[in-house]
Amino acid sequence: MTTEIKVCMGSACFAKGNQENLEYLKEYIEEHNLVANVSIVGALCENKCSEGPRIIINDKEYTNVTKDKLEEILNTCLKG
Repeated sequence: MTTEIKVCMGSACFAKGNQENLEYLKEYIEEHNLVANVSIVGALCENKCSEGPRIIINDKEYTNVTKDKLEEILNTCLKG
């Protein structure tokens, strides 16, 4: 089963850290040999800017995502 990770590409989420989160996602997926099991897609702004940066993994939304929080999320969702 492929895991889908949606990264909000809205300007607020990107300015608040999703640009760095996207880079970290790519590194994490490559380092853990998950390229065949994970797809990263961009998500349009849903006007939840105050909750950004937002990332959605298999339809579960994560808000205020920092790099450290993202690492925890990925360790749970992709390795668990």
